[in-house]
Amino acid sequence: MLKKVLIVDDEVHIRMLLEQTLEDLMDGSLQICFAQDGLEAWDTVRDWKPHLIFLDVILPHLNGLELCERIKNHPELHSIYVVILTSKGQELDRQKGVEVGADRFITKPFDPDQILRISKELLVLE
Repeated sequence: MLKKVLIVDDEVHIRMLLEQTLEDLMDGSLQICFAQDGLEAWDTVRDWKPHLIFLDVILPHLNGLELCERIKNHPELHSIYVVILTSKGQELDRQKGVEVGADRFITKPFDPDQILRISKELLVLE
């Protein structure tokens, strides 16, 4: 079964790093899509319905926390697994992520091996 991952970040080098990290999993069973702002991501989520989203917090037009809240409050999208990736690592920031329904919270700079582990675990890829 084809698994879909959406990477949402306004910084091209972060999108590229995440894509390169996930390349090890791309054996035909993983498809990756990108968005560089919150509104583009919202449209992509509704149309494409990914299984997993790596979501930056600071985004143009609609921030990651607002987007996560929209996803988690939507009856057809709430089961999408959302991993917040952010440079804001304070406990208050984590609490905000939990409040809007984020499933995990990873602070940048992140360990690519952690991204791989999470992806394998959530997408059940071997």
